[in-house]
Amino acid sequence: MAKLIEKKFLFTFILVTSLFALWGFANDITNPMVAAFQTLMELTAAKASMVQFAFYGGYATMAVPAALFIRRFSYKSGVMLGLALYATGAFLFIPAAAQQSFAFFCISLYVLTFGLAFLETTANPFILSLGDKATSTQRLNLAQAFNPMGSLCGMSVASFIVLPQLISDKRDEAGQIIFSTLSEAEKADIRLHDLAIIRNPYVAIGCVVLVMLIIFAISKMPKTESEERKAVGETHTARETLSNLWHNTIYREGVLAQMFYVAAQIMTWTFIIQYADNLGINKATAQRYNIVAMVMFLCSRFIATFLMRYVNTRLLLSYFAIGAGLCTLGTICIVGMPGLYCLVGISFFMSLMFPTIYGIALEDVDSRDTSLGAAFLVMAIVGGAIMPPLQGSIIDLKTVFGHPAVNASFVLPLICFILICIYGYRSYKKGLSQIEKMKIED
Repeated sequence: MAKLIEKKFLFTFILVTSLFALWGFANDITNPMVAAFQTLMELTAAKASMVQFAFYGGYATMAVPAALFIRRFSYKSGVMLGLALYATGAFLFIPAAAQQSFAFFCISLYVLTFGLAFLETTANPFILSLGDKATSTQRLNLAQAFNPMGSLCGMSVASFIVLPQLISDKRDEAGQIIFSTLSEAEKADIRLHDLAIIRNPYVAIGCVVLVMLIIFAISKMPKTESEERKAVGETHTARETLSNLWHNTIYREGVLAQMFYVAAQIMTWTFIIQYADNLGINKATAQRYNIVAMVMFLCSRFIATFLMRYVNTRLLLSYFAIGAGLCTLGTICIVGMPGLYCLVGISFFMSLMFPTIYGIALEDVDSRDTSLGAAFLVMAIVGGAIMPPLQGSIIDLKTVFGHPAVNASFVLPLICFILICIYGYRSYKKGLSQIEKMKIED
């Protein structure tokens, strides 16, 4: 059996895997900020979710330029530029808080995710290349397991440090937020305080990212197969690569499946606070349900990596999508705490989806096309920019046919999970037909 990680790649694997935790932190400290900005800036749910539009829009903007940069230079160069952009966006929170501008915060997040786009476009295919192709999807699932560790840190900082200190979230005895009833002068003082609280963790992570940049700068990285081919002139032009990717059905459908997965993930984690708020739970307490969801997500990812030794990864993707869909149905149909428990349970089944879709999509892609292929899979993260504002618009309706709108809004993630299930099954059947074809040819 092929080794999961060869000894010669172990140090590089550990170093690159640390990046997964870094962008996990940024992702999941940002999700609860949607609800915080909604109250503090007195925005609708749809407008507040522009935080996610800016955050995931950065991925869509920079993924392809990142891939072209990596094709021209190297994975190491891509990581270093990504870390530099990440730190720049984080430090932009200082003037954004001083200006008390929601638009400035969105711009800061947009720049920050330029860096994350470089990191994800680089780190995912880099991990796939560090060893035997037969174990590549398992290897990526293992590396991706450290992403929710960073996410847990981000969620914990939000839940135990940021949200409890927000004066704007104080409630009266009836459980209603009192911020909107205050005078403009009182609101201005509270905004100054609360925006400083929101700013601080981003500045802190910016400092950590600068340290990582120095470590990567002084570390030696092994050459991947695609980089070795480039060195001897065995490369595809961008036109040839795009043609190859377009005619690869599993890859093409994988990009769409990834877009719907990220949309479902971001909607599930972003609006858990609004779902809990509809039940009279404050933001800090509601964020703890998000932490429980992330713990389940993390544990499930290790379970899924183990199960892949015995169950076809494509079929396992379909099974987990079915489980996520059933939990989403409970979230929609059940009003009350059981519905919230179903919402938390979705995370268990989402755990394997991103790296598994990623691995399946790139499995039969030529190594010379991997960097650009990875870019479109990262670009698919734009699903996290498009769908949350749509869900926020539904939530703003308050009720849909007499049913709480926040419950009804989860029909959007349900549709996403159905499409992911179909992709898993179609790719499984395609894989079987390829095996049969190979047997006939032999």
